[in-house]
Amino acid sequence: MVETNKINNFLNSWINGIIQIGKVFLENKDYKESAKKFIESHYAFDSESVLFKPTFTKEVIFRNSKDMALSYFIGGSIDEDHGFALKPWKNISIDELNILEENKLLIAMGILKLKPVNADKITSVAFTFVFTETNSGLKIKVHHSSPI
Repeated sequence: MVETNKINNFLNSWINGIIQIGKVFLENKDYKESAKKFIESHYAFDSESVLFKPTFTKEVIFRNSKDMALSYFIGGSIDEDHGFALKPWKNISIDELNILEENKLLIAMGILKLKPVNADKITSVAFTFVFTETNSGLKIKVHHSSPI
């Protein structure tokens, strides 16, 4: 049960981080720095290998490095990247959350419902996060998401 609280807190932090990057972008502030801090605090790239399959990829499917993840979230080195976090999103909620705790394995799977700032259409995305415990808390080791 303690791990469930950790996972819920982490997911709320992840959601708030994505929304915050978009807000910083809209305010014409340093959204690149905001995105770098988001990745460092939510993904384990700095300490170990990470597998990352973002939601909206077609040409370069996997983003298994910090730089490639940054490109996905804010645009950059990969042509198809337009900045997932720069949409921007007004609200992101989680539905059908499933949490698995076995031995040292922590996994969350569910549906993210993303509402953009300037539109009413909600995008639903299935996600799976596998977590690793670091000195600074939980971080994502495996991220797989796809549109529903």
